[in-house]
Amino acid sequence: MDVILLERVEKLGQIGDVVTVKAGFARNYLLPRKKALRANEANKKVFEANRAQIEADNANRRGHAETEAKALDDKSVTLIRQASNTGQLYGSVSARDIVEALAEDGIKVAKSGVVLGRPIKTIGLHEVKISLHAEVARTLRVNVARSPEEAELQSQGVDVMASMFERDEAGFTEAYDPNAEPGEISAELLEQPADAEGDAEA
Repeated sequence: MDVILLERVEKLGQIGDVVTVKAGFARNYLLPRKKALRANEANKKVFEANRAQIEADNANRRGHAETEAKALDDKSVTLIRQASNTGQLYGSVSARDIVEALAEDGIKVAKSGVVLGRPIKTIGLHEVKISLHAEVARTLRVNVARSPEEAELQSQGVDVMASMFERDEAGFTEAYDPNAEPGEISAELLEQPADAEGDAEA
């Protein structure tokens, strides 16, 4: 289906461009959200007659979005969630969770403006695109952790999962003899009791 774009649409084109899209995409997204018009002769004439106004309205919305976007510069939100020892969340972080976290900080963002490729399902730092206008977007850092202390460590650049794995490894302190056959006791361990007996005899 051919449509006339009423605003810039990522990967499609700019205001006034006539582009070909799948009918479902046009009917379910572009047309109901007033991002495009069907590209018939009548609509082309209407668009050209109102082009200056459409472009002026878009510039006005863009300016407003730029002002709002300043609140998101270098912004991060922290979400405390329950997760397994492997860092997998019990559930996931959705666009709604991010909207609510921003609202608590006094920043209003539409749920449709949170661009999540897929729900967040692990603890850690995640970068999420916030689109305030077709031409205005910012990157929000979302810090998902199991506790405020863990969130603080992550914000300082500590990989909590990696350090936890290192701690587990450090807890395993069995003596290791690289020359021993599998199932053999380390030569050092065999020597220790003999030394101890020698000390006792002395």
